[in-house]
Amino acid sequence: MKLDILAITAHPDDVELGCAGTLLAQMALGKKVGIVDLTRGELGTRGTPEGRIQEAADAANVLGISVRDNVGIADGFFANDEAHQKAIIPYIRKYQPDIVITNAFDDRHPDHARGGKLVSDSCFYSGLRMIETFDSEGNKQEAWRPRLVFHIIQDRYIKPDFVVNITDFHEQKVEAIRAFKSQFFNPDYDENSNEPQSYISSPEFLNFIIARAQEMGHAIGVKYGEGFTTTRMLGVQDLSSFI
Repeated sequence: MKLDILAITAHPDDVELGCAGTLLAQMALGKKVGIVDLTRGELGTRGTPEGRIQEAADAANVLGISVRDNVGIADGFFANDEAHQKAIIPYIRKYQPDIVITNAFDDRHPDHARGGKLVSDSCFYSGLRMIETFDSEGNKQEAWRPRLVFHIIQDRYIKPDFVVNITDFHEQKVEAIRAFKSQFFNPDYDENSNEPQSYISSPEFLNFIIARAQEMGHAIGVKYGEGFTTTRMLGVQDLSSFI
């Protein structure tokens, strides 16, 4: 299945927090999108790896995304090296996305910056035909390099290179975030859990995510937005496309 956009991020829930609104907006335009999580988030303070996989599936259902894979590399202990690049390249070649969205290039959680660089480099190496990879049935895959790689903005503020208007999709984005019941504020989960509170499980964290979307939206004159960075210059064909 060829996709227009593939979001590849370190943890289940990174996509929901950083670019779910953008994926929804692009789907509304007829684009085919998918998600690949690098890890199961097994080092998270709350929840279990199995539970987070189910939560990721629940969030995908909220978003209406049928394609969501998990590479299964080790949370917290992956590196930007040959072995991990070769674990990711098959997914890029499988879905042949024109655009890849990945983690922030700098953030509070070290997995995010490392994951963003790992995915970005994997996108480049995926275009080299001398690197051989095979699909799940043992067939040799063709080389494929996405045209563009964009980075989301996560906990730390980074000045965006562009902002996407997600006003019509913000409520659905928040609903998808809430599907991760073990990770974010959920009174019902907290009452039945002996797990400690975490940095992201307080009501204030979700309020911060909403405020960030308002801040990004305000910058472009809309209610809610999501910001992105890119390492290459972007070009436009139609000046009327700007907000």
